[in-house]
Amino acid sequence: MPQVEQKVVRVIQPNLEKGTDKRKKYSQKRVAAYCRVSTQQEEQINSYEVQTRYYTEKINAEPKWKLVQIFADRGISGTSTKHRGEFNKMIRMCKRGRIDMIITKSISRFARNTVDCLKYVRLLKDIDVDVYFEEQGIHSIEKGSEFYITVYGSIAQSESENISANVRWGKEQSAREGNVAFHYKNFLGYRKGEDGTPEIVPEEAETIRYIYERFLAGDSHHTIMKKLQERGIRTPSGKEIWTYGTLHSILTNEKYMGDAIINKTFTVDCISKKKKRNDGERAKYYVENNHPAIIDRATFGMVQEELARRSGLQKVKQVGTKTELGKYSSKYALTELLLCGECGTPYRRCTWTSAGKKRIVWRCISRLDYGKKYCHNSPTIGEEELKRAVMNAIQTVAMKNSSLLQTLKTQIAMSIKCDHDEDKELEIKVRLEEINNEFQKVMSLVSVDDDNNDIIEQKLTALIIEKEALNKELEAYTAHDKSNSESRISDIIRLADILENQPLAFDDGLIRQMLQCVVVQSKDCIKVIFNDGTEVDQPVQ
Repeated sequence: MPQVEQKVVRVIQPNLEKGTDKRKKYSQKRVAAYCRVSTQQEEQINSYEVQTRYYTEKINAEPKWKLVQIFADRGISGTSTKHRGEFNKMIRMCKRGRIDMIITKSISRFARNTVDCLKYVRLLKDIDVDVYFEEQGIHSIEKGSEFYITVYGSIAQSESENISANVRWGKEQSAREGNVAFHYKNFLGYRKGEDGTPEIVPEEAETIRYIYERFLAGDSHHTIMKKLQERGIRTPSGKEIWTYGTLHSILTNEKYMGDAIINKTFTVDCISKKKKRNDGERAKYYVENNHPAIIDRATFGMVQEELARRSGLQKVKQVGTKTELGKYSSKYALTELLLCGECGTPYRRCTWTSAGKKRIVWRCISRLDYGKKYCHNSPTIGEEELKRAVMNAIQTVAMKNSSLLQTLKTQIAMSIKCDHDEDKELEIKVRLEEINNEFQKVMSLVSVDDDNNDIIEQKLTALIIEKEALNKELEAYTAHDKSNSESRISDIIRLADILENQPLAFDDGLIRQMLQCVVVQSKDCIKVIFNDGTEVDQPVQ
């Protein structure tokens, strides 16, 4: 066998210049600086300007360095890079090879989020960009630097979490004391008053009242949106087109009745800054009578009940019928109120054509779909006869029920554009007119030998006292648009005449406000059930 020579190992020394850009070796290092202040307070703005001036002078004073740019974010938190425009611009320039080194004051100025800090340090290291943290004296491109950056980054994040906890505690204490933060920018109806508290904007308040009024009158969201756009009324943010969400938020916002809920939403953590609706995870605070109300509590409550009722009208199929009942529709009030007395199925509006003539009638849905299979005796009722019977029932019951009478008066007043509930001065004048009428009626009952004269005298005295008090209150108001007011007063006084002597015109809004349902008992009789539980059998003629 041939003899094997002794193994020899020779070292090939590395070429340190291999793979490096020789231009970098002999040219100036392109250096950028990054500054950040987390608030817009005057002291912080001064700090920002000092940092900018310091790094400009520092980089220009170094012969081997060339200043690329000073990147600076003002009033931006360091817990996320999402909204840090200058920081993101700096990273893009590094990726394009325009920066060799970044100088920053400390790790907390670079990022207060450990994950983000390591992510960008590693990204820059991969493209040979060094990050120098002055306060800690660390170059990110050096070996072992990542461990120290992780430690200091964790400390910076912990500081942010502590600050966030302190801020949260402060807000919690403020909430307990009932201090409400009002955001006026996109809020319709209020503005900041001279004393710093919310004050009502009259023109915008009229829009809010109109929205609530039309909703209770039976209009759907889309119908109200269309009417607002036709009137040229803009949204809270000044847009011409209204959206369902904007309108719904107005109808559900408790601030319009003078109250406020604190902590409707909360921030999950200081890193992601994700907002979440508070569904019971944290305490809420309800502040009553925090500011002047635009909508009274009773009206606001009725709107919430109506919203709940409408949202519950999902498409459902009655047993024994082919036809589904759709969601809420503002077109015909009787669609959801008229029920068959035999099977309980709702009635539907239909058009009959006979000898070229059309007639509107209402029929039981079960009878329409299956004939007499499930519902044997449900009658067909003409729309005109049905409407007349319903309104007669309302008129009859209202004259005996004070609360229903008030609802009826309000509705008629709205139809003749008197808006009496919106004008205190007008209310006083109306009451004075009523007192005069009552005074004349009581005086006509006085007789020489009547034993009831003492009672009549007491009534007269009470009327005189009330009249004097109202006259004093009226003097406190400044008279404006006298002729218009007098016209409106005469309209309101006509209400009694309308109620007593004239048949009421059918009104979908009034039906929705006053009735729970209408049950068809036969072709000659319906049972009208009011919201307060009152029931009345009414002939259909």
